Formats: sequence, structure tokens, C-alpha cells
Amino acid sequence: MLFLCAESTFLYTKSKNTYAVYRMTTNTFHKLRDDIENGILTGDFAPGERLDETQLATRFGVSRTPIREALMQLNAIGLIEFRPRRGAVVADHGPKYVFEMFEVMAELEGMAGALAARRHTADDKEQLLSAHNRCQAAADNEDTDAYYYENEAFHHVIYSASQNSFLNEQCAFLHRRLRPYRRLQLRVRNRMKTSFDEHEAIIENILGGNAEATRALLLAHVKVQGDRFSDLVASLDQIRAGATKHR
Repeated sequence: MLFLCAESTFLYTKSKNTYAVYRMTTNTFHKLRDDIENGILTGDFAPGERLDETQLATRFGVSRTPIREALMQLNAIGLIEFRPRRGAVVADHGPKYVFEMFEVMAELEGMAGALAARRHTADDKEQLLSAHNRCQAAADNEDTDAYYYENEAFHHVIYSASQNSFLNEQCAFLHRRLRPYRRLQLRVRNRMKTSFDEHEAIIENILGGNAEATRALLLAHVKVQGDRFSDLVASLDQIRAGATKHR
């Protein structure tokens, strides 16, 4: 069982009728999970490769419990699969599949933004501006990982502001599926600054009640097509080449 609080992650595992408790800060756990994600995206863990909990625990200097929880989260977003008698195995998703997910994500976010423009509350406005300010702080520090998590919060505020709980759930689910790729996109040159500038236009139109303009802006903000998709694939190729070189 996993229990999350603002400052720490507690991982509980039952062994010999007792419960062992592992305390790990949330940021440390995120880094562990992100490092495994990066290994999958860069090809350090190849498609079809089995991910052994003991070997991963040794590699990252942690117990098997946080490794197991990280693998469960990666399974939930489709990066790995649990197979009978093999355990955790890296899933094989090619660029076309990723592109298709971004297409659907863009449409869902466009819908959420349009509804948010019509339905947002005063509390939604406050949360949106607060999330935007935190994005700015991360962007000013050129911290792509911090910006990703603040950017994630920004988008979740939009989902919530749509006042449509089903849409909120679907957006959040697909956002989790695309988390590794959205985080990687921010490492493309100037993408973080461009993302922040796009946020400003999105906020202006949501708060101005411009539903269709917000929809169009979010479609363009999320969809990876043309040069942006080429940049994403090129970034993956560059990182994979670097990982291979340093093996």
C-alpha cells in the first residue's frame, strides 16, 4: 500500500506478519521513478526486457519496496507490462502510438479549456494564476524537471475548472500515460520558454471567457505534429545514442 503526504512517501510491505515501513521523500521517489522512465525512453531498458526488482534496487541504491511501487506506477501508464512468470517487462510503443496518444490528449485538453473558459470559478482563477507563477519560477531557474511538475499542476487546474468530472478523469488518466514524453519535450531547445508563453495566452482566454480561442490554443499547445514531433523523436534518438555510448 502507498500513502502519500505533502512531504513524504511511506511504502508499507507485509513480511512475516509484520509491516516494514520505508520513508522516502516525495521528490526522491519521483526521481527514482523518473530515472527508470528515462532508462526506458532512452533505450537503456530495451523493449521486451525484463526489469528485475533486485537488480534495480542495487542499481539505484534503494530497497525493493520503492522499486516495486515505481514499477506499478509505470505499469499504470503503459510503459511496462506485468507478464506471467516474467514479471515487469518494458512495453514496446513506437512513435506512431505516441503520436496518436498526443492527438487524443490535445482534443481532450481543448475541450476542457473551452469548458473552463465558460465555467471557471473565482477559486479556479486563483489556482490557475498560482500554478502559472510557480511555472514561471521554475522556468526562470531553467529547471525542466521542476517546470514539468508545475506544468502538470497547471493543466490539472484547467481540467478541474471544466466542472466536468468525467472529462477531468479522462484528461488526468491520459496525462499520466504521456507523462514521460511531455517531460522529455521540455528538454527540446526553447520548448520550456515557449510552453510558458503559451500558458499566458491560455490563461488570458480562459479568464476572458473565450471558449473557442482557448480550445484552439490548447490544441496547438499539446499536439505534437510537424516540427514538434520531429524534435521529440530526434531528442529520443539523441538520448538513446548517448546512453549507448556510455554503456
